[in-house]
Amino acid sequence: MRTERKQAEESGTPSYRGTAIAVGVLFILCSATSILSIVPLGGPLVAPVDLAKLATNDTRVVLTALIEFVWALTGAGIAIGLYPVIKRFNPALALGSVAGRLVEAVFVVVGALGLLALLTVSQEAVVAGSAGLSSAMTTSNLVLAAREWAHGFVVLIPFAVGAFMYYVVLYRSRLVPRWLSGWGLVAIVMLMVSTIYAGFTQEFGFSTVNTVLNIPIGLQEMALAVYLIAKGFDRKALASAAPAVTETAA
Repeated sequence: MRTERKQAEESGTPSYRGTAIAVGVLFILCSATSILSIVPLGGPLVAPVDLAKLATNDTRVVLTALIEFVWALTGAGIAIGLYPVIKRFNPALALGSVAGRLVEAVFVVVGALGLLALLTVSQEAVVAGSAGLSSAMTTSNLVLAAREWAHGFVVLIPFAVGAFMYYVVLYRSRLVPRWLSGWGLVAIVMLMVSTIYAGFTQEFGFSTVNTVLNIPIGLQEMALAVYLIAKGFDRKALASAAPAVTETAA
C-alpha cells in the first residue's frame, strides 16, 4: 500500500486514501444512526401520543434526538467527503450532491427538533394535570405528524437526489467498480418509488413496501463502505481525470 501511495504521489495524482476511509466510516455511521434512532424510545411514536409516558422518558427522548443529529451530520458528511474526489470528474454533480444531502440533514434536524418540542409539550401538560393533557393532545399530534412527514417523506427526496448524483459520477468515472455504483443507481430509484408510495399512502417507517424497496440501498451502502475502507478509489480512474482539474487538485 505504501508503494502504491508513493507512486500516486510521484505521478502528481492524489490517492485520496484517507478520504475513502473517512467516507466509508460515515456511510456506516449514517446507516446505523438512521436505524438505531428508534431504539431508545422502543419504537416509532404513533398518534395519539402518550404524553404522560413521554414526559417521564426525557433521557430517552434527548438521546434519540442526539442520535438523529449524528444521522444528519454523517449524511451531509458523506457528500462533503466525496466532493473533492468527484468534482475532478463533474463539478456540477459534485456540488449538487452536497446540496442534496445538506437539505436532507436540515430536515432530519427539523424532525429531531419536533421530538424535543413534543417532550416540552408533554412535560407542561403533565404539570397542568388532566385538563392540560387533554388540551395538549391536538398540538402534540400536529407536531408528530410534521415529524413523520419530515423523516418519512421529505428527508428521502433530497437524499435520493444527492445520492443519485454522486452515484452517476462514480459510475461514469469508475472510481469504484461499476457493479457497485450501478447497484447504487438502481437502489436509489427503488427508494424513490417507495418514497412516492409512502407519500400517497402515508405509510411511513418500516411498512412492508418501504422495507422491501429500501433494503437494496441499505445493503449497497454497506458494501460500498467496506469497499472504500478496504480498497479506496481506483487510482487509474483518478489519474484519468481532466488534466486541468487534476493540476488544480494537486
